[in-house]
Amino acid sequence: MEYIDLHTHSHHSDGSMTPDELVKLAKETGLRAISLTDHDTFDGVKEAVEAGKKYGIEVIPGIEFSVVSTGETHILGYGIDITEKNICCAVTKAKELRLINNQRTADALQKLGFDITVEDARRISPVGNIGRAHFAKVMELKGYTSSVKEAFDLYLQKGRPAFNSLRLLEAEEAIKLIHGAGGKAFLAHLHLTKKSGQELEDYVKELKDYGLDGIEGYYTEYEGTMQEDYQALAKKYGMLISGGTDFHGANKPHIKLGVGYGNLHIPYSLLDQIRN
Repeated sequence: MEYIDLHTHSHHSDGSMTPDELVKLAKETGLRAISLTDHDTFDGVKEAVEAGKKYGIEVIPGIEFSVVSTGETHILGYGIDITEKNICCAVTKAKELRLINNQRTADALQKLGFDITVEDARRISPVGNIGRAHFAKVMELKGYTSSVKEAFDLYLQKGRPAFNSLRLLEAEEAIKLIHGAGGKAFLAHLHLTKKSGQELEDYVKELKDYGLDGIEGYYTEYEGTMQEDYQALAKKYGMLISGGTDFHGANKPHIKLGVGYGNLHIPYSLLDQIRN
């Protein structure tokens, strides 16, 4: 069976690898296709697509939009025309808000007693957008935490003291932008929405009414019966299923491309269904 990974990040957002390095690794890993889904940016997509031609692997132009929500909600877009004017305008505005967020994060960390600046985070990623993952890496490197994960758990994830997030888009807007650029829209990592049971089902139904095409049914950090439950939810409402590891390279070294914690094998047939 052939496998894919439809949730990956390069150094143009909070990953550590160039798009070319990422696609090359995907080929070496034995994947047939990947999607580059950097946060709120298309900056790495052209390089990734060209690398796909060079290494003989399919690359799906993608993005991961951060949207307004009571939980942490992200909308993945696949098969997007990255030159479409409306979505490009939204991406530009998102970059501007990210700059404000980064300064707020640095200010919050300093108030907590950590000697960390935006410039420290920029040194981690001199090319692309910076974000929480870069501040987390700085905390690890400076010895404030034992790992990137601990930095998120204690300080940077939603509800923790250094979390800051200005959001440009409502979920409905993100879905419309993705559709307007010829793509398909998926709800990412459902467990991070902090919704479960009937509340989560109602939320998925609401997003489906806005045009959501599917949900991320395979994901590295799904535990227990989450994967089966989310896939069943998609099938109940006639929605598509996607899957990915949320690979970030050295910035999240515990997550491996294509397999996550070793628990993922995402079939290529999902991509056929998404395209059709």
